[in-house]
Amino acid sequence: MSNFIVFACMAGTAIISLVSITYSIPFSITADLTADTGGGQVSQVFQGMKTKDLISWNTLIGGLAMHGRGVDALNLFIRMKNAGQKPDGITFLGILCACTHMGPVEDGLAYFQSMVHDNSIVPQIEHYGCMVDLLPRAGRLEQAMDFVSKMPMEPDVVIGAGLLGACRTHKNVELAEVALQRLIELEPKNPANYGKMWPG
Repeated sequence: MSNFIVFACMAGTAIISLVSITYSIPFSITADLTADTGGGQVSQVFQGMKTKDLISWNTLIGGLAMHGRGVDALNLFIRMKNAGQKPDGITFLGILCACTHMGPVEDGLAYFQSMVHDNSIVPQIEHYGCMVDLLPRAGRLEQAMDFVSKMPMEPDVVIGAGLLGACRTHKNVELAEVALQRLIELEPKNPANYGKMWPG
């Protein structure tokens, strides 16, 4: 499984987990909703709801993003704002996940900045993870490294492995050595990290 796919899976899991924890919704219910989004049934239910609260907006945006329907997720976000619903951190996690699937780096950066400056939302490690996944897709490895270095919290192993995998994909040995050293610091007893330097 590629590091990019791992990030996509992690982002999807993060959306489900954050929705469940923040809103005290049982994990099984949230997972069923997001899993069903690809078939459109949840979308139909959503359209028929007389009152759409933050939970319903976030669940559908996150589900669309997880299933690769980034355009739909971003369009729904616009509708959400037009409806006067204020987004929260979970909303933006879904939006950043959508950008990761679609690949518009500048849009992803703009949404991240909007989350912080326009909505006064403090980014969590899941938000940073999406950005560190998004930037290397456009070959912007140095910017991704800089992004990680400025995180207010320690990067986790998923971010470290994803960054190293991106360096390997783009054959940037110099940055890969830096990323490897950071990953070793995070996970010093995992010898498999050394093998990630070289194409398999």
